[in-house]
This record gives sequence, structure tokens and C-alpha cells, in this order.
Amino acid sequence: MNMRLLLRTSAILFVLTSTWTGTTTVSAAEPADWVRVIEDERAIKIVTDQLEAVVPKKNPKHWMTGIEKQSFLDKKTGFRELGDGLMVIDWLMEAGSDAAYSDQLHTTEKNGLGRYLWYENETDPARIDYAVYAHGRTRRKRAIEGPQLCPWMKPVQPKVIRGKNFVAIETTYKYEFAAPGRKTGSRWTQLVIFPKGKRYFLLMDKIDSVNDSPEMFLRNDTPGCVRHNKGDNFSAMYLSHISDPQKQIVPAKEFFTPFPPDQKFNYRRDLHKTPERFIRAYHIRDPKTGQDGPWLAGMTLEPSVVYESWASQRINSDIIVMIEEIHGKPVKAGESFSAAHVVGFFDSIPDMHTVYDQYKGHTALAADATGWRLLK
Repeated sequence: MNMRLLLRTSAILFVLTSTWTGTTTVSAAEPADWVRVIEDERAIKIVTDQLEAVVPKKNPKHWMTGIEKQSFLDKKTGFRELGDGLMVIDWLMEAGSDAAYSDQLHTTEKNGLGRYLWYENETDPARIDYAVYAHGRTRRKRAIEGPQLCPWMKPVQPKVIRGKNFVAIETTYKYEFAAPGRKTGSRWTQLVIFPKGKRYFLLMDKIDSVNDSPEMFLRNDTPGCVRHNKGDNFSAMYLSHISDPQKQIVPAKEFFTPFPPDQKFNYRRDLHKTPERFIRAYHIRDPKTGQDGPWLAGMTLEPSVVYESWASQRINSDIIVMIEEIHGKPVKAGESFSAAHVVGFFDSIPDMHTVYDQYKGHTALAADATGWRLLK
């Protein structure tokens, strides 16, 4: 056996003896010196030279969609995301109330759509409070198709795509339930691309619709929620849509008291100027020492696709919810829409701006063995 073959065989054997339970596949196009793809029945784990992340297939640690809860690791600093996962997906929705047909909906998202804004006819103060702090009062919305994918999606078989200097994971799912008078079967596709040498990944969410809607949108968490105790693990948020640059860095203390989504830090495309960049990030810190870590940012690369977003502190909860809704425009059956994002760790806000401007203006991604591409 010649020396080159011996070294290559040794590298593959090293990967195959990984301590993470699962089956590792290494492509000849991807030397094992920068990436490992480790897959078993439950999940796919990506380990690159800069980060780690897990995409669940079934039995997730929290949600079924996006990057699994606290699996996203920055190798440079040792910090992880602070919530329940990244880029988590909900219903396919539209503007309007579901009150007229609420009696035809199932009572839980697991068995159907459930009522989205049921408090319109509610009398229980506790339930009204929860709904107001979860959704706000000023804008009615309803689900077109369900279930809410993050908790109720059935097991999936994501596709691993390998190419030179990147690994990608593609997951698809068809919605199973529809509001009265609507069809089922719109397809959600999420493509996650991990480039070599980067502390971030790129991600696309795409909808192929089987329904018409005057104002259809997809709801997600960008980048993801934050679980905290009076700001013990983060010092500030950066919200680039705030018009005053001096107020874009929001101190953690602003989230010590619960408030509804439409009370502050809310963005609506119909009420606000489209920002130059759409970035939402939180500055992680060590809860024991108070030492600052990196920023974890979620960037939507075409600002105009954001329909509404908010960062709000839930009532009776330790969660800051960072919801983002994409598209919010007329859609005909057979049409598609998508949004592209960058999600990852950054040392500074200027670093975020540099990466954002590198990819800005795109709404879609594609990947195959020949490479990955940003699309308009």
C-alpha cells in the first residue's frame, strides 16, 4: 500500500470511530480534515472545522424543524445557542380571523389546525392573557394549512448533499390539514448549507402552495428563541430594523418584564420603512462569569420579504420569542415563495454587516454535487 492510500485509509477509519452514536458517511469530495456527517435513525449531526449542528429526523430534543435545541456550537468560543433550536417552522398562514369557522376546527394542532386567535370569544382571563402576549391584539391572522410543523411533524428523511467545501441537508414535508374550504398538500422545503471555514450556515425555507391567498406567509423563529433568567446569559439584542441606529442595540433589561409582540420592537412591512439589512441577534455571555461571548445572528438576506417580526418576552415564561413571518403577498395555487437566511456566530456587529452584504438580495438557495448557489 502506498503512503497516500495509507494516509487516506487512516483518516476514514478515524472518522468511522467517532464517539457520537451513528453511521458516518464521508464523500471523496469532502476530505475528513474539515467535516464529518454522522447519521443514525434519529438525527443527522454535522461537525465542521468551525461548528456543530444537529438536524432531527424523529424524537427531537425539542422541536422537529430547523437546528436541534442547543446543538449549535461555536468551536472558537465554546458557546451554544440559548433557546430551543434555530429556524423553527410553524403554520402556513394568512391575514384574517378564523372566528367564523372556529367550531369546525379541531381543538389541538396535533389533530388539525386548532384555533389560532381563539380569544376573540374567550372569557377566561388567563387564556386571554396568554393569547395577547403570544400574538398581540392589533392584527388578526389565521392558519391556512397545518399542523404546526415544529411540534407535530411526523418523522422525516432529510437528504444529505455533499460537494467541494460544503455539506447541505434538505428536508421536505407536506402540510396535512387545511382550514375549511382550503386544500391540503402545500410543500415546505428547508435547505441548510454548511460551508467550509465558516461559523455560520445558510438556510432557505420555501413553500410550494396548493392554495390561493391574498396575503400568504410562513412563520418561523429567526434565529430562535432565548431562554434566560433576567438576562443572565445574554447582555443585549441587535435589531437592525429599528430606525434609530442609536437604539438598535437593545439591553437585556428591556426583556425583564413581559410584553406583547405589538407593544415594542415590532416590525411590520406595512407600517415601517424597509431596512437596509434585516438582522436579529443576541449577544451571549457566560452566566457564571458574565464574560461576553459571540453574537448569534439570524439574517434575512432580502429585507423586503419580511412581512412582520417581533422579539417579545412571554408572560409567565423565561422565553423571548423571536418570530419572523416571510412573504405576506398574494399567492396562487401552483406558485412558490421562499426566503434565504444566514445564521451563525459573529464577533461583532460590523462582522455581521460584512457577511450580510456579501449575500444580500437573495431569496433562495440550491445545492447539488457540483456546488451550492444563491438565487434571486
